[in-house]
Amino acid sequence: MESRHRSATGPAEPPGPAEWFARRALRNPADPAISFQDRTWTYGEFQTLIESVADALASGGAQRGSRIAWLGFNHPLTLAVMFAANRIGAIFVPLNYRLSPRELKECVDDAGIHTIVADASHTHLIDEIGSGNATSRFIVTDEVAPPGWHSLEKLMTEASPAQACAGKPDDIAIIAFTSGTTGRAKGAMLTNANIYLTNINWSLSHGYRDSDVTIVSAPFFHVGGLFVNLTPTLMWGGHAIIQQHFDALAFMREVERYRVTITFMVPATMLMVSQHPEFETIDLSSLRLIVQGGAPAPRPLLALYGERGIPVSNCYGMSEATGAVTLLDPREAISRLGSCGRPGMLTSVRLVDAAGLEITSPGERGEVLMKGGGVMAGYWERPDATAAAFDADGWLRSGDIGYFDEEGYLYICDRLKDMLISGGENVYPAELESLFHGHPAIAEVAVIGAPDEKWGERVVAIAALKPGSELTLEDLRAFCEGQLARFKLPRELHLVDALPRNANGKIQKGELRSRFVSSGGNA
Repeated sequence: MESRHRSATGPAEPPGPAEWFARRALRNPADPAISFQDRTWTYGEFQTLIESVADALASGGAQRGSRIAWLGFNHPLTLAVMFAANRIGAIFVPLNYRLSPRELKECVDDAGIHTIVADASHTHLIDEIGSGNATSRFIVTDEVAPPGWHSLEKLMTEASPAQACAGKPDDIAIIAFTSGTTGRAKGAMLTNANIYLTNINWSLSHGYRDSDVTIVSAPFFHVGGLFVNLTPTLMWGGHAIIQQHFDALAFMREVERYRVTITFMVPATMLMVSQHPEFETIDLSSLRLIVQGGAPAPRPLLALYGERGIPVSNCYGMSEATGAVTLLDPREAISRLGSCGRPGMLTSVRLVDAAGLEITSPGERGEVLMKGGGVMAGYWERPDATAAAFDADGWLRSGDIGYFDEEGYLYICDRLKDMLISGGENVYPAELESLFHGHPAIAEVAVIGAPDEKWGERVVAIAALKPGSELTLEDLRAFCEGQLARFKLPRELHLVDALPRNANGKIQKGELRSRFVSSGGNA
């Protein structure tokens, strides 16, 4: 198919994803853009695919402002649908396929989805929950469509060319539903400008270039999968390797095969890679940077990668900020171990106390607030939640606790809701988890609080052990002697086979509380 790239002299203001990808395809049509399961698309080929998908979407009535959902595993078509939706002015909504039917239906109904595109493995989920009144079209990526569904391939063949929509910076490009760890998921409205400026923010901090190769295994329904490394790499003309889902061995082999230079990982995936038997022998030397986010990573884990010569740069962000807020310079990944860096060039960060007063003293903890080009326009049709998310001066509240050191580097302590108070003292579970992780018997660990008549709350540790290992509460307390104040020492220890995690790799502490806080004593 002949490409319908639009020529232009240059954008006067931040363009939408479809526009900047098209411009990159014009400049570098023969360069590799996307690889997936032994197939590679050049920028020119992928732009042609985007245009065909846009035609298919528009043929069913999708237009400016329509919500286009994707439900399925990571796939190049996920990105094609995202760029295609933006090309016609529609809003892309990546859905979490790991949600329960009730939660999935809430997202579909809340967003008022016009068109759902799903892979063959997930059409049954939509069939089970039914569709809201707004949904008028169901498209499957397979050639053969089940009853009630259209084949995307057939639609692309039959559809007439669609008119590209010149998007504005403030147009909503994506509705990214939060993980819902604090209740019903909310749809963060991310604009064209949010995405473009986030790409710039990353690039100014980490020096992306057209020779970079990134591998993406984080799910595309999470901002870490879409906007950390992936979109900056594509905007700069690099090569993106897409994995359907994370597998430690497959991940390492792809790094070795494609000479991957940069990737995004969360503590859980870093841990799984480090514990794989081939971690010590496989060639990972091409990696110039791992961007780590999602949750505070244990210091021993960061140090382990440093010993392999792989810089791990902690970043800090959230869905509501399109991912990037503070970023650590890769050159300081080891010397600033544990820090998530300084605010990006296009981001401002401040700390406030419980009364909302700004904290300026180094080392003093407070809630992290942020402003900047990546901060969302608000929550989709949730004016109450939007108002609660911002303070009177327009700063976005994060719900995270952190502190600055003397040189302005940010350290995240914990979620505000996870902090516990024992004997009148604040206890930050992430601090304890980082220390406990250094115990040779522990594979992974979480800390929660339980009610205590004497101290208010007591520290409860839940750990999964390495194969063949044993651990008692007394062992763990002895390991902590001299490293923790006594009020921070664990008073309970529970052993589990594995910690429950949500689709983004975050430990589900609510589930742990429901299982363990009502009981006392050791496991």
